[in-house]
Amino acid sequence: MDIIFLGGLEIDTVIGIYDWERSIKQKIILDIEMAFDIRKAAATDDIAYTLDYKTVSDRIVAFVEASEFYLVETLIEEIAKILLNEFSVPWVKIVLNKKGAISRARDVGIIIERGQK
Repeated sequence: MDIIFLGGLEIDTVIGIYDWERSIKQKIILDIEMAFDIRKAAATDDIAYTLDYKTVSDRIVAFVEASEFYLVETLIEEIAKILLNEFSVPWVKIVLNKKGAISRARDVGIIIERGQK
């Protein structure tokens, strides 16, 4: 299986359950791995046969910036749905890091895998 990935994708969004969180934007950081067969793209040297990570990045950034979810659990599930449905990847792994959510922890977040690897 081939993996196309985006690492350290930083996006500002409204996320959180507390009143103060609803009035500001906070940074989340995404690491995304997507299964995709790259053999045809490699053989033809044609972007039409691969997963265009720029298009994926633009879609996810636009979605997250416009979102206002209370829970990171909801946000990460919605991102997975976009990747699986709109980009037809069979499997995705997403790490969502909400740095600063816990004052004594450097990193806080969720890791999910969806689809068939």
